[in-house]
Amino acid sequence: MDFLKKLGIGNENFGGSLGPGHWSKTTNAGRIDSINPSNDEIIASVYKCDLEDYNHIVKKSLEAFHQWRTVPAPERGQVVRAIGNALRDYKDALGSLVALEMGKIKAEGDGEVQEMIDIADFAVGQSRMLYGKTMHSERKDHRMYEQWHPLGITGVISAFNFPVAVWSWNAFIAAICGNTTLWKPSSSTPLSAIAVQKICNEVLSNYDIPNIFSLVIGSGSDIGERLIQDDRIPLVSFTGSTKMGRHVSKIVSGRFGKTILELGGNNCIIVDESADMDLAVPAIVFGAVGTAGQRCTSTRRVLAHKGIYDELKKRLIDSYKQVKIGNPLDVETLMGPLINESAVGDYLSAIEKAVDSGGEILIGGKIIEGNGNFVSPTIIEAENSWGIVQEETFAPVLYLISFSELDEAIKIHNDVPQGLSSSIFTLDIRNAEKFLSSVGSDCGIANVNIGTSGAEIGGAFGGEKETGGGRESGSDSWKQYMRRQTNTINWSSELPLAQGIEFNLDN
Repeated sequence: MDFLKKLGIGNENFGGSLGPGHWSKTTNAGRIDSINPSNDEIIASVYKCDLEDYNHIVKKSLEAFHQWRTVPAPERGQVVRAIGNALRDYKDALGSLVALEMGKIKAEGDGEVQEMIDIADFAVGQSRMLYGKTMHSERKDHRMYEQWHPLGITGVISAFNFPVAVWSWNAFIAAICGNTTLWKPSSSTPLSAIAVQKICNEVLSNYDIPNIFSLVIGSGSDIGERLIQDDRIPLVSFTGSTKMGRHVSKIVSGRFGKTILELGGNNCIIVDESADMDLAVPAIVFGAVGTAGQRCTSTRRVLAHKGIYDELKKRLIDSYKQVKIGNPLDVETLMGPLINESAVGDYLSAIEKAVDSGGEILIGGKIIEGNGNFVSPTIIEAENSWGIVQEETFAPVLYLISFSELDEAIKIHNDVPQGLSSSIFTLDIRNAEKFLSSVGSDCGIANVNIGTSGAEIGGAFGGEKETGGGRESGSDSWKQYMRRQTNTINWSSELPLAQGIEFNLDN
């Protein structure tokens, strides 16, 4: 495929990089085969890093940090700008690779690369806005202020469903803050990570910049564990399951490191009696079916007012019948495959549990025979209290639930362990404002008349409860990649103490 050649991806690739021209040569740690989820064929192989590779890359990343932190932040921003421009040049090729390796449709693959470009643009502006505050001192002729300093190495452990964008949310913001980044990508999507690293290496080489971005590919049980235990890495950004997030949090906090946790979501859309169905239906379908339900912001539950319940149910079923499933590189495809056989098993298990609980399958509920990990998008009439509805199933399974009053809907909406993304479709301003108030959605993201997925990079992304509490991307998320320092300068000829304390000594 031409786009693989353009990205420098061959049949065999090395999984460690510490900057321009420096790739690991280890072959004795085994290799990862990147599998095309559309046909179960091997795209290419990647040699994994061993612990010696890991330690060497961390050492070099730390050396690069000591140099990079002295570069003025606006100059750091210009390097990120150049990487954003390079991504524009490679957008089509990289978007195709993401679609091929992960299984999301081509439009979503391209959209993910566009998200990288957008966060690069955001980071360039942020590089001139790393603001501190000036405070008034209680002591005469003293000045107080705060400033922000880089932390060091940012460790990024990313998931398969967004194999490149989530890295950029962290890496580009970390870079303008003066940090370096060490990336351990998902073992399901190593080629996308290698392609991004190659693009970065090209730019860094042109600017004579050290390895501010490094890559280490290996299993979570060895490389991932070493990373979260490594006290040379003060901040770890982890995207994955709630179960694994608890483990990461425990280990990193145990060494007094910092974490950004982006964990599970069980996202819900409330559709009230005043909702514009022409807006609600496509938003629900894309939220539930897009990326084959493998987004942390995918729509899992729909709460429909009993007055519009039957109409919404019919329109959703009719829309699901129009979803074309197939090769994600086909421009007419709307839903590609699940990532692997295990995901298909989770899909079938969730449906079985829902049916056993009393759920009725309205459409879907079956795997699609043939090559690849294709399943039919599914809608099930359900109750929120069922165990399986309380869980996040990373697949296109949507639970449809009725309600009578908005207060009831908000209670049901919030009555799950996760708290990432949420939405209400309404033309009633009171309902909209209540949903956004302190008695409304308990999620980190709450929308009105748009769906649960497709967050913009300008806002802080993340959620509450078992979603982990982390925030990435926009707003003031940059502060997580820096350490705060309070400074007091005495420009008087005296030494007054705070709180009026006197401590007199004879000179």
